[in-house]
Amino acid sequence: MDTSISPGKASVDITAPQRLRVIKRGGEVAAFDGSKISVAITKAFIATEGDNAAASSRIREFVSEATQSIVDTFLRRMPDGGTLHIEDIQDQVELALMRAGEQKVARAYVLYREEHARARQPQGADIAKPHPSLNVTQADGTVRPLDLGRVETLVADACEGLANVEPQKIVDASLKNLYDGVPIDGVATALMMTARTLVEKEPNYTYATARLLQDNLRREALSFLGIADEATYQEMATLYAPAFKAYIDKGIEFEQLDERLREFDLDRLGAALDHTRDNQFTYLGLQTLYDRYFLHHDDVRYELPQVMFMRVAMGLALNEDDPEARAIEFYELLSSFDYMASTPTLFNAGTQRSQLSSCYLTTVPDQLDGIYSAIRDNALLSKWAGGLGNDWTPVRALGSYIKGTNGKSQGVVPFLKVVNDTAVAVNQGGKRKGAVCAYLETWHLDVEEFLELRKNTGDDRRRTHDMNTANWVPDLFMKRVFDDEEWTLFSPSTCPDLHDLYGAAFEKRYAEYEEMTRNGQLKLFKRVKAKDLWRKMLSMLFETGHPWITFKDPCNLRSPQNHAGVVHSSNLCTEITLNTSADEIAVCNLGSVNLAQHIVDGQLDGDKLKKTVKTAVRMLDNVIDINYYAVPQARNSNFKHRPVGLGLMGFQDALYQLGIAYASDDAVTFADTSMELISYHAIEASSDLATERGRYQSFEGSLWSKGVLPIDSIAKLAEERGADYIEVDTSTTQDWARLRDKVTRQGMRNSNVMAIAPTATISNICGVTQSIEPTYQNLFVKSNLSGEFTVVNAYMVNDLKARGLWDEVMINDLKYYDGSVQPIDRIPDDLKARYASAFEVEPKWLVEAAARRQKWIDQAQSLNLYIAGVSGKKLDVTYRMAWFRGLKTTYYLRALGATSVEKSTVDRGKLNAVGNTGGSASPQPAAAPSPSPSPAASDAGGEARGIDDFLTGKSGSGSRAPSAGDIDELGCEACQ
Repeated sequence: MDTSISPGKASVDITAPQRLRVIKRGGEVAAFDGSKISVAITKAFIATEGDNAAASSRIREFVSEATQSIVDTFLRRMPDGGTLHIEDIQDQVELALMRAGEQKVARAYVLYREEHARARQPQGADIAKPHPSLNVTQADGTVRPLDLGRVETLVADACEGLANVEPQKIVDASLKNLYDGVPIDGVATALMMTARTLVEKEPNYTYATARLLQDNLRREALSFLGIADEATYQEMATLYAPAFKAYIDKGIEFEQLDERLREFDLDRLGAALDHTRDNQFTYLGLQTLYDRYFLHHDDVRYELPQVMFMRVAMGLALNEDDPEARAIEFYELLSSFDYMASTPTLFNAGTQRSQLSSCYLTTVPDQLDGIYSAIRDNALLSKWAGGLGNDWTPVRALGSYIKGTNGKSQGVVPFLKVVNDTAVAVNQGGKRKGAVCAYLETWHLDVEEFLELRKNTGDDRRRTHDMNTANWVPDLFMKRVFDDEEWTLFSPSTCPDLHDLYGAAFEKRYAEYEEMTRNGQLKLFKRVKAKDLWRKMLSMLFETGHPWITFKDPCNLRSPQNHAGVVHSSNLCTEITLNTSADEIAVCNLGSVNLAQHIVDGQLDGDKLKKTVKTAVRMLDNVIDINYYAVPQARNSNFKHRPVGLGLMGFQDALYQLGIAYASDDAVTFADTSMELISYHAIEASSDLATERGRYQSFEGSLWSKGVLPIDSIAKLAEERGADYIEVDTSTTQDWARLRDKVTRQGMRNSNVMAIAPTATISNICGVTQSIEPTYQNLFVKSNLSGEFTVVNAYMVNDLKARGLWDEVMINDLKYYDGSVQPIDRIPDDLKARYASAFEVEPKWLVEAAARRQKWIDQAQSLNLYIAGVSGKKLDVTYRMAWFRGLKTTYYLRALGATSVEKSTVDRGKLNAVGNTGGSASPQPAAAPSPSPSPAASDAGGEARGIDDFLTGKSGSGSRAPSAGDIDELGCEACQ
């Protein structure tokens, strides 16, 4: 209707009843103003009789009388004042017109109301229904009735399209937890808390909870940006674009965003934002973004999910020829969850300090100034959210001669204490704990003390409770273990070249040094039985979770860059294998393909995977040029070699979609073929980028330049190690001859292309299982920095529902058995196999699947090993098998004692009470030890107690047993 003409005020006093208030549709409360009734009736006449109606004395008199009549009606109803809803007033206007015989005008008024109702409906507007007894306190302190209509609309929107989710159940239960005067945020919190308690019964409630959380996010961000006080999901279809532009302006004003973002066509990018993708989040995923990723100012988050993904995409497209087109391409990949960048990239892309890289590897020299310079570099890199891997092998051992002072060295350990305390002090820009891993080769004379760094007993000045440690193990040592031979420990001050040697060259030189100990040329050494040292390594791994076991020779013999230097260590999460030296700090940029998103119609969609990988490699390559480098050695190395690390996550989800059990030959085959496709497309994408942008500087002489791809380098490892010490499947399915030819002709843009990182945090964001991990438990409470979240295996629930097995009894059984389906008799065997949890999958399957992936990967993979009923024999066999199958590295050991604790919580109404209460049923991870022993090591009995007999002959102290939910939150998130 035409709203340009306003009539004069009616002649009667219709503004007098100030004691009346009106609730508008948005929930705001305003003073009653009868003149607005006059305006509405006059507009209805104008709509039917034309503009002259406003001047008609008959109509003006009717408007005045009708308005007074309506006002009198309300005064009779509420003589002492009260609150009306806008819809009540409009109903009275319609009734007055009908009573007066003005049917034509009344019809126009009805059509006017319906038209505006339809206009509001797509944006989620609804008729407000004031709650009869509950009021809500607004942020500014004002009080108004709880708008029950908006609550119902909000919950209905949150549940739309979700099977087996009941909106009214959330509303009714939430109202019971509200009180008169509750803050506006408290209403949203009550809705979320109610919805999340239902997750254990129906997994889809996690999406409903996330959508309810969205309402809080929108209110906080949109009001801060000056766009709207609040908005529904539907309204975001039109509000995302203006919010995005306002966000860019605010971010630049606050000196948080890169000013170059303003140079983009913001209208084009804003139009590309897809508000429907907000509905993909689980509650855990969205809460994680809110707590740790969204930009904030004065503790107000003013970044919304799709805005964040576009900000990251813009940050990665800054140097592109068509930055808008590329930003939209990158945004599509991120916001669809087909691929996710690593945490540092999500944190910092598009900001004024774009430190986007995940991890840094350094070699520490054997001079005092060099050692403290390396510690300083650690601090600077950690400040900007980098995970650190330090190679400490060059530093001379305890008792070594110091020429400058004519004294003797205190060895590596005292310096590692300083490194530990630095990591605590510099906590990644205040966002997360600093994290570093120290590597030491197994021949180093300080290795035995190095193994004990994480123990709770002994001199605390020679303990590092807050940092990670890892063994850098040569093949020769493993051969000596297999053959039950002696092993000699040296100081690098007298055997410096061992640090840079590997394979047959290392074995030859090592034997020469051993001969020198026999003829008296070398005085500082120690001879031990290889098996005894191996037992101590495994004993400390079980007892303290450290040091991890990683293998030097496969990392070097299969490195594409073995012409340009030596891989001296891995990184914080053991998936990066890059060269380091005094002049080069290796840098790696990570991101992960979500494998679950590429299962289409029951099979892996190769075309979609190819498209994802091609764009992902481009994004990773862009990081190198855009990245902020805290130290010059990192910049020099990254620009010279340009390594990236494309990995994967959601492997277990993909198996569920395919109906494959993790502990099966089919799963091993899928691990092989899926990684082969990723490898094939990633190598080709990098080669194509070389044509477009040029080869990386050190390409000539690399394995790539010789046509040796990762699958081909296995032969070199077998040749130098010896065929009796390796067994690796080398079958292929793709046309690798074509790709070899292409790579030798075109070159490569990146020295390294693949690495499988842990992805604990970004997989939470995407709502899939992390990395290559099996499901930890089918029902548990996940604890991390964002709080506690019920996690239930939706695939399992759906399969149980399909067979009529999902009920309260099943839920309580799963709680009682810590999420395990194995002890529940009525679950069929095929589902027991499919839903075996991490500790129910024999470790051989983890190793076999990892070995099949490793043949395609030019770097390594973060491989956690889960071992139930842990014994010395199991540890020995598992880690020997990992080496024998050609793996480059292993990561955390998760060991579970042989006995179970008494179960708690069946159904006592306690929120999310799922996990066990402690004891040997909890895993023994690589984590900071607790002050008291864990029952898994000291009281497990039976096979678990046998580990002490095998490894040390004495009782072990065990490692900290975390709750079920923090299993993947123990390390730094730089790679995740």
